[in-house]
Amino acid sequence: MNYMISIIIPVFNRKEYTRECLLSLGKQTDQRFKVVIVDDGSTDGTEDMLRQEFPEVEVLKGSGSLFWTAGVNMGIRHALKQGAQLIMTMNNDVVTDEHLIEKMYYWHEQKPEALLGALELDANTQQPIFGGERLNWLLNTIEEVLPTLPKDEQKGLHAVTHLPGRGLLIPRVVIEKIGLFDQDRFPHYIADYDYTHTARRAGFELYVNYDARLLTYPEESGERQIRSDKNFKNYYKHLFDLKGGGNLRDFTRFTLKNCPAPYIPFHLANGYTRRLFGYFLK
Repeated sequence: MNYMISIIIPVFNRKEYTRECLLSLGKQTDQRFKVVIVDDGSTDGTEDMLRQEFPEVEVLKGSGSLFWTAGVNMGIRHALKQGAQLIMTMNNDVVTDEHLIEKMYYWHEQKPEALLGALELDANTQQPIFGGERLNWLLNTIEEVLPTLPKDEQKGLHAVTHLPGRGLLIPRVVIEKIGLFDQDRFPHYIADYDYTHTARRAGFELYVNYDARLLTYPEESGERQIRSDKNFKNYYKHLFDLKGGGNLRDFTRFTLKNCPAPYIPFHLANGYTRRLFGYFLK
């Protein structure tokens, strides 16, 4: 195996997170990877920091209007032109466990056409907080995998129905079959779930790799911040803002594109209710 993982990281400001992420990647036990940063108009000195501290990192510049999905797609296109066989999408506000790349390669060799995600740990407590989900369209329920597993089974691969874009390993064969992320319908949130649902329908397996771990900051997400100060302005953002986790337009588009046709009316009604009223309950 003589190829390398191309890690695509879209960034906009928050250079301290980017620095911490890149420093953690520098400590990987397996260094067979390249990092491509897509800097979408940062104004906090990110560009200078990358040039001075991480000259080995490739930096692509956006116009300031890419958001997550178009930024990731720009990086993927660049990597594919360079012959990349494996793509990993990653957010800048994560810290990688030193064995992440090593364990991704190991399980990729066992499942060469599968998409692999990482087990997420809270960066502050070091406790596992996300180990994948399984969506049941018929019942409109999501089963979290992690709470169902005894401690001694929190290892290896666990099948899921969708994966987040944080530490998502995508073989080139997947991209060649289903294309890039859908930046027109989903410019920021839910593009990763849409992509992995699309891949699953196309016949590709999805797993969370519990041996590959990421440290994340759950309180730093845009939606968590919108929910932390509950008021009608933030309620509006929750439902309609591009970075709102309850964005009704994105949810509708996601459902119409991915949900089996017989279940669409119930899924939409259930989802709208949760988004309209759940904001004030959580």
